[in-house]
Amino acid sequence: MTRTYKLTLMAMLIAIGLVGAMFIWFPAGVARALPVQHAVNVIAAVLLGPGPAVLIAFAIGLLRNLLGVGTLLAFPGGMVGALLAGIAYRTFKHKGAAVVGEVIGTAFIGSLLAVPLAQVFLGQAVGVFFYVPGFFVSSISGAFLAWIILSRIPSHKTNSQSVGVE
Repeated sequence: MTRTYKLTLMAMLIAIGLVGAMFIWFPAGVARALPVQHAVNVIAAVLLGPGPAVLIAFAIGLLRNLLGVGTLLAFPGGMVGALLAGIAYRTFKHKGAAVVGEVIGTAFIGSLLAVPLAQVFLGQAVGVFFYVPGFFVSSISGAFLAWIILSRIPSHKTNSQSVGVE
């Protein structure tokens, strides 16, 4: 995979995640579920690896915040979910592992990291498990969407070793 191809794919995934966040969402407890963000995380993790997936999640979160359609809570959930999805896929070479990594990274670890962010930057004093249900619903719906999309792509195209991704 050439550097230009990789950067173009990353830009396209960022655009899909940003536009998807503006138009495709639903209430999930105290949070807004953004399934497209989580689908992009899993797809990026499988096609590009953990590093680029984290960069894509960061860029989407940053752009959403700059445009006023996101909160700081986009960073811990999105980035940790993308990282764990990428690591899980790299370790097990199975798309389902990336889905599980996204859900664990976002719903459990990301939601726990959101608590101090909410307390310090948003002035919200909440319990440790306050964000878990909303983050869980959001991540599982998006990860399942990604699994459906990735199941339509032949396996040899999603194996990072066969396309030359380091």
